[in-house]
Amino acid sequence: MAMLLEASGLQHGYNGHRVLSDFSLALARGQIGCVLGPSGCGKTTALRCIAGFEKVAAGRIAVNGEEVSRPGRTVPPEQRRIGMVFQDYALFPHLTVGENVGFGLRQLDAAARERRVGELLAVIGMRRAAGRYPHELSGGQQQRVALARALAPRPELLLLDEPFSNLDIDLRERLGLEVREILKQQGMTAILVTHDQHDAFAIADEIGIMRNGRIEQWGTPYDLYHKPASRFVADFVGQGAFLPGTVLADGRIQLELGAFPGALAGGWPQGTVVDVLLRPDDILHDDASPLQARVLHKAFRGAEFLYSLELPGGGRVLSLVPSHHNHAIGEKIGIRLEIDHLVAFRADPA
Repeated sequence: MAMLLEASGLQHGYNGHRVLSDFSLALARGQIGCVLGPSGCGKTTALRCIAGFEKVAAGRIAVNGEEVSRPGRTVPPEQRRIGMVFQDYALFPHLTVGENVGFGLRQLDAAARERRVGELLAVIGMRRAAGRYPHELSGGQQQRVALARALAPRPELLLLDEPFSNLDIDLRERLGLEVREILKQQGMTAILVTHDQHDAFAIADEIGIMRNGRIEQWGTPYDLYHKPASRFVADFVGQGAFLPGTVLADGRIQLELGAFPGALAGGWPQGTVVDVLLRPDDILHDDASPLQARVLHKAFRGAEFLYSLELPGGGRVLSLVPSHHNHAIGEKIGIRLEIDHLVAFRADPA
């Protein structure tokens, strides 16, 4: 599959402080990628380097096979055929919706510009709002207009910088799905940066977990959740708990809950102490199970409860349980472990 965006070995810093350190990623044409990480890890700086707003101290960036950044060469942003949706939308308050969308189409004649604007307003479901002004729109509507404006010149690549951070939770989730559908419909290649994994999972085909200026793991949402490459990724993506375990002679891992095959335990010698990741969907509520756990906390989520449970030996796990099983704090419930494999990391020495 042809790569539309390639960034390799990027380094960048401000005032002697290194922000990007060996930052690398590759994104195929038509794919939606996401750089996900905590505040301050360098996500927005990476995006600004790709856009051409920042120079790189080392490494290279290529878009559609053309090198656009390396030390000593930075193709200006307007020559990169890259569109960008900013965190604050950056709509022009004195222009109507239609005029905002058509702002980057000045090279077209009036008829062609009107056709393109009408096409995109139809795509975002706002054809009737063409004559309104940004202050007359909701946050979600403003976000869709900003997206349409970025798509209007038909860029090779679209960059989205924390595009949903100003929206409430329900709107974020709904708009995230809408944005993904629009991007796929337009055949757009896109990179999103965010600190919110729900945004990332709703939109992206592939996600890179960023830490200290570099991508720690790049993969599908499924692989990041079920096959994290490091303890940091396991902690950052999804919810879960760690139980101590010991590697047995046959390669299995002995937990308080029993002995289980360890997919990532290969090569560790017998007796190695490990931390085993258990997700809430690994721990099933089972009234018939002889293994009992005490309810420490519970969070109602509509269709289900998220229970925090204490095992007989003192270990703690999380479990998602259908909400008609409404157990009291302190009550003991039956549980069983149901997973395909265990994900384990060598325990840090005390």
